[in-house]
Amino acid sequence: MTTADTPGTYLVTGCAGFIANRVASLLLDAGHTVVGVDNVNDYYDTTLKEHRLKALESDRFRFHRIDIEDQDALAGLFDDDSFDAVFNLAARAGVRYSMENPHIYETTNSLGSLNLLHQMRRTGVGKYVLASTSSLYAGQPMPFSESLPVNTPISPYAASKKGAEVMAYSHHYLYQIDVSICRYFTVYGPAGRPDMSIFRFIRWIDEGVPIQLFGDGEQSRDFTYVDDIARGTILAAKPVGYEIINLGGGGTPVSLNTLIGMLEDRLGKKAIIEYLPFHQADMMTTSADITKAGELLGWKPEVSLEQGLDESVRWYQTNKPWSEKIVLP
Repeated sequence: MTTADTPGTYLVTGCAGFIANRVASLLLDAGHTVVGVDNVNDYYDTTLKEHRLKALESDRFRFHRIDIEDQDALAGLFDDDSFDAVFNLAARAGVRYSMENPHIYETTNSLGSLNLLHQMRRTGVGKYVLASTSSLYAGQPMPFSESLPVNTPISPYAASKKGAEVMAYSHHYLYQIDVSICRYFTVYGPAGRPDMSIFRFIRWIDEGVPIQLFGDGEQSRDFTYVDDIARGTILAAKPVGYEIINLGGGGTPVSLNTLIGMLEDRLGKKAIIEYLPFHQADMMTTSADITKAGELLGWKPEVSLEQGLDESVRWYQTNKPWSEKIVLP
């Protein structure tokens, strides 16, 4: 990874998405050039995606509205620029929706990743950073460490990410592409995905709409603030050979009931809760062992859940009334 003193050029896929947008922003802040790609699909309201893209406007940012499933478009992109690294954060996300439309998860998350690796091999790009998921750890003992076998994914989403990981390994083995795989744990923050719990809970509590809660609310997550995730992802661009690295809150899972209480305090309103059956593709608890991230990258999360929720609620309130019009998936 080059430094701000020696600026580089980086490809960031999915740059209209939640996490990739912050990765691109931090790279720009550090003086680098960013080539961003996104197909701006309608999985959730594109108003939010356009809002994020606007934040990246810079003479060092070039945006291409293309799909990583389109090999011809990718070939032209790689022919036009020489990249120091590829950050592949373009993905179809969401466990439940992957059960409704598994094919598009496979073509975007697995085949799209292969397409990027093929172009890297063709043009000699040597560093690949892949966004992956803690969903792969379903059924494993906690805290989840990178050495655990993750061969039994319980959703098409997790399976598609597993496919992307192992294809990256084969390209490392055969063609010496240096690979960092970042497994993310429940990322949240301002301008977050509206299909995820924190965005929905803030909106529903504020509007007095019942929260749809699957299970009894005691399921817990290792919530991780988006800027911490973005910072760790960029640090992962260093040469490592082939490594899988957890980026998470550090083994301190918080229940959804506790989270709802924290949001009630910040919004000054009481939640109305509608309890629904627990979803079989969900995990009861996630807890990250982040020892490797500390040793390999010098990374640890810096933003507490309290601070992160403050920022998330502040963004929602600052961006009213247009944020209230975002259609929830």
